[in-house]
Amino acid sequence: MDQHVQREELHHRRIDLRFYRRDDGLHEVEGRLVDTKRHAFRRQLTSEDTAPGTPLHDITVTLVIDAGMRVVDATARMRATPFGVCLGAQQTLAPLKGLQMGAGWNRKARELLKGAASCTHIVELLGPMATTAFQGLAPQRLAELNDPANEHLHRARLNSCFAYADHREVVAQLWPHLGRRTEPGT
Repeated sequence: MDQHVQREELHHRRIDLRFYRRDDGLHEVEGRLVDTKRHAFRRQLTSEDTAPGTPLHDITVTLVIDAGMRVVDATARMRATPFGVCLGAQQTLAPLKGLQMGAGWNRKARELLKGAASCTHIVELLGPMATTAFQGLAPQRLAELNDPANEHLHRARLNSCFAYADHREVVAQLWPHLGRRTEPGT
């Protein structure tokens, strides 16, 4: 990146993701999206400019999940939206109840809430919320993954990401019998 190029911030999107353990044995993953502009701008269907720094979107989604990452409850709260009618999207998350986070989560969530069925920004949050939940439950999963008796979990993790590639050092160290040796230069 050229350090001498001048640039001016026009838009700022903040996404904050958090994972919580509840005292009832369930967990919550919370995602919040806030959009602001650095300059005054005119929104559609308004007659006055919106002041710099005023949120255009301020949306929080909360998913209650069990230890198996199944959605028990899903809610949205919209503190700022471009149109008043957008507030109706807060009531659109019921189809997520009972859905399992994991393989196919993003596709299924988008399918259930696509287009006019919900809010684009709510749907955008759901993918990173699943990975946040995955990370929040990582200590429990790693204990299972590290158990030599769980060979099926080792095989499921194999080639699931860059680090777990069958030819890389992580697999060679954790599960040498699953590793694939590569010739130098290949």
